[in-house]
Amino acid sequence: MCQTMQANFFLSLDEPDGLMKLSESSVWRRNFGSQNSDPLTCHLPASTLLLCLPGEESQADYGTRFISSSTSSSTSTCTNNREVLKTVKGYKPPTEGQLLRILLHGAVGAGKSSLVNSVQSVMRGRIYRQALADNTSGDSFTKEYKTYRIKKDDGSYYPFVCNDIMGLSKHGGVLVEDIKLALKGHVKDGYKFNPVSQLSEGDRHYNESPTSNDRVHVLVCVIPADTLSLMDDKVVEKFRSIRAEASNLKIPQLAFLTKIDLAFPEVKDVKNAYRSRNVKAKMQKFSEDVGIPMNCIFPVRNYSEETEMNDDIDSLILNAMKHILQCGHDFLDFTQNEPDSS
Repeated sequence: MCQTMQANFFLSLDEPDGLMKLSESSVWRRNFGSQNSDPLTCHLPASTLLLCLPGEESQADYGTRFISSSTSSSTSTCTNNREVLKTVKGYKPPTEGQLLRILLHGAVGAGKSSLVNSVQSVMRGRIYRQALADNTSGDSFTKEYKTYRIKKDDGSYYPFVCNDIMGLSKHGGVLVEDIKLALKGHVKDGYKFNPVSQLSEGDRHYNESPTSNDRVHVLVCVIPADTLSLMDDKVVEKFRSIRAEASNLKIPQLAFLTKIDLAFPEVKDVKNAYRSRNVKAKMQKFSEDVGIPMNCIFPVRNYSEETEMNDDIDSLILNAMKHILQCGHDFLDFTQNEPDSS
């Protein structure tokens, strides 16, 4: 029988292998009566961890961090995944007929298309390859604005969709203005992006009268951990410009840190994703550069070389998807209840 207990721990990040180690806190001793101060040995499902940074602590201080977590046996990862998957599959927007639209954007080669496939794989329970992806990052492999819907077993579709888009780059790539148009619902499915000319009114792919279902409800920035440090300042400025427009539209914004297994040897085993000080440092750097809060940045690993499903990869993706749907639902609920909402 699997048992899960709620506890609070202090994590030390100054370990040579880049992994944080658990030490028992006074909260654990007070709540559970233990007098042993030796480090606790436990398995931490990645999807249950939440980093909580004290306000007075420097972002650059990688000493002791406070974490709220659930400890469990390794078998509970599957149980937790099933519960979160049930929540994601059972999601319903606030109003009948409403679609929740998720726009993925990011640098060339960040893994946006692979992320679409990974989400589809988790939802379907098998490796899925609908979105064409490339294993190089020279030019953007995705050229068109493409909507991906996920089919249920009964042939109907889940009430949320993912939009893949051409990647950003220093020279070329998708234009920032085209992404801003997509946020407002003006870009029709199938539009082939032009790196030198933005979509204009009168074009057959320009949606003159977008409905709520056409507009974006959650903006997800996909960033590759393995090349983040090499990202050009001009690309960062584009991220900031897109974020500013999304903020003006009150659209919630999250970020996915992909390719963590390629960037850091300690997270080849993805259970270590939330224990790695290197992963956290990358998250903090991007948060400082672009402005997306730490609790809106999620490390994930895409299905890229696997031919079978993996519970720990699923755990990261499901946790991120759960937060996407929660943010999108709150946005829809807020906008649809505004006095001037149409």
